[in-house]
Amino acid sequence: MIGVHNITKTYGANTVLNIENLEIPKGDSFGLVGNNGAGKTTLFSALLDLIRPTTGYIENSGIKVSESEEWKSNTAAFIDETFLIGYLTAEEYFYFIGELRGQNKADVDALLANFEDFFHGEILGQKKYLRDLSKGNQKKAGIVAALIGNPEVVILDEPFANLDPTTQIRLKKIIKDLAADPNVTVLVSSHDLMHVTEVCERIVVLDKGEVVKDLVTSEETLKELEEHFNK
Repeated sequence: MIGVHNITKTYGANTVLNIENLEIPKGDSFGLVGNNGAGKTTLFSALLDLIRPTTGYIENSGIKVSESEEWKSNTAAFIDETFLIGYLTAEEYFYFIGELRGQNKADVDALLANFEDFFHGEILGQKKYLRDLSKGNQKKAGIVAALIGNPEVVILDEPFANLDPTTQIRLKKIIKDLAADPNVTVLVSSHDLMHVTEVCERIVVLDKGEVVKDLVTSEETLKELEEHFNK
């Protein structure tokens, strides 16, 4: 489904990404972990063609992401609040995304009804612009918007950050439910090792832009990750 081939990204003399080969098959629940500056957001940005690699290329569904936009119809993401449109209310934003993805208002409303617990009465019906919501509520809106239109690839960068414990628990269930669909590939980056090991079947560790571990999640994975980052 997703292939990373001989990717580097450099800024001046600084190389922030250097990955020879990384394959993420269709249906994978893929976790990406690493310290600040490890290259996690850079990799996700390259996957979404938000930045261009210095060398190499990335494929999504057999399509080079830098050469065609056909992959965009099956891919959705929430990286940060810049993905939102701040002067819209949550409802306006959801309907706008729905229109882009061929969904009518009834389709969007049906999807939103599944996330009442996740929204916790703080998103819909508030008559607030997205820019005026808290960081956590902006994140909740962005994550759910990424699920509109049944995308086959969902990319979430630090989805647990700025969320309260109750919402984190609900988000873990949402991601697990997504990952249970063999037609959906879920990519999650996180600083929270416990959360990412709970929701992802495979975890890659980045260090200074390079893959240093590629693990199939097991009962020992959390301990192995903690030992790695405690060196």
